[in-house]
Amino acid sequence: MVLKLYLDLMSQPSRALYILFKSAKCDFEKKLVDLRKGEHFTDEFTAINRLQKVPVIEHDGFILTESVAIIKYLSRENLIPDVLYPKESKLQARIDEFLEWQHLGLRQHCAMFFRVKILDPTFTGKAPDVKTLLGYEKRMISALETFEKHWLQNGTQFVAGDTITVADLLAACELEQPRAAGYEPADNFKGISTWWKKVPEHFNPYYDEAHVVINKVTEKNKLAAKL
Repeated sequence: MVLKLYLDLMSQPSRALYILFKSAKCDFEKKLVDLRKGEHFTDEFTAINRLQKVPVIEHDGFILTESVAIIKYLSRENLIPDVLYPKESKLQARIDEFLEWQHLGLRQHCAMFFRVKILDPTFTGKAPDVKTLLGYEKRMISALETFEKHWLQNGTQFVAGDTITVADLLAACELEQPRAAGYEPADNFKGISTWWKKVPEHFNPYYDEAHVVINKVTEKNKLAAKL
């Protein structure tokens, strides 16, 4: 069996899959794709993923894109533990419910705040428009409020129940983006803070390993904000 994971650790779902693979003791080959250098636009990578995005897996010649689809495939292939993506119908449906919601409910808003505040100015050399940035920040905060109220304040310890699953891993990796842009979700949402601490505790040392690059960005931006 040959399993390859194409990723960039600046990408939230890339980090989530990397952590998942490592914690599941998957025998895989890490294939780095540097998004900042535009390597995802090369002919070589486009031949692997016509959508020119990461993450992507190649499993014995079978290529699959999209993190949620990859997780479900890995589960069917028995490559990840059932405890992280249970096969029991109702619990799996509860996890899928979150995975369907998080694309537009959480990921979009956290990612866009990071992009407008950090990525776009880095590539263009222009400071973000204050009004535009505030609009993205407002939508992100609203998304965090919804996440805390409807997914963490449901009488359970984790997103989909009292056991940690892939839903928690994907959510935690998403919240690292606003943190890197100078907004600390844990400082502003008690429920998120309590839950968030449990995710690295469960997945370490791989959670910290996957976040070395984004943590450097976080510290760099904190330093720049003080100047």
